[in-house]
Amino acid sequence: MMNKLLTRRLTALCLPVLSAMLAWSCAGGGDSNDFAKDAAQGGMAEVLLGRLAAEHAASPAVREFGQQMVADHSKANAEMMQLAGRKNLQLPTEVKSDQKSEQEKLSKLSGADFDKEYVDYMVKDHEEDVAEFQKQLQSGGDAEIKAFATKTLPVIQHHLQMIKEIKSKM
Repeated sequence: MMNKLLTRRLTALCLPVLSAMLAWSCAGGGDSNDFAKDAAQGGMAEVLLGRLAAEHAASPAVREFGQQMVADHSKANAEMMQLAGRKNLQLPTEVKSDQKSEQEKLSKLSGADFDKEYVDYMVKDHEEDVAEFQKQLQSGGDAEIKAFATKTLPVIQHHLQMIKEIKSKM
């Protein structure tokens, strides 16, 4: 009798803790899903802004960098779309409001003014992207999304190196 009572009390005490632990361990996939959505929006923004750079930049290096952004991020976006399809993950179809604001701001500029604003934004954006991709590699809960981050991070790091080099020559 005493064992049954003790077992019931322990179960009553432990069940909520175990449920919370299970929910916490499953939430790791949610973090990866959020990362995937942010990466998709970031990739769309890179393509939009890269097209603007190809049209509005004065510097050949900035124009070429913009074209590289379109090529590399279009490829990564296609890979993310395939991954999302396999996981039944709904990705955003538009960029975030701050990315849209930057696009609008840049679309009104040209020449050296465009170059400075675009390069500054790209440095900041790629620094943030590198940090987010590294965070996903360290603590992401979904193996396939981590694999995407592993594959894509070196490309983003290369972009950061390229844009910092362009900025140093301006």
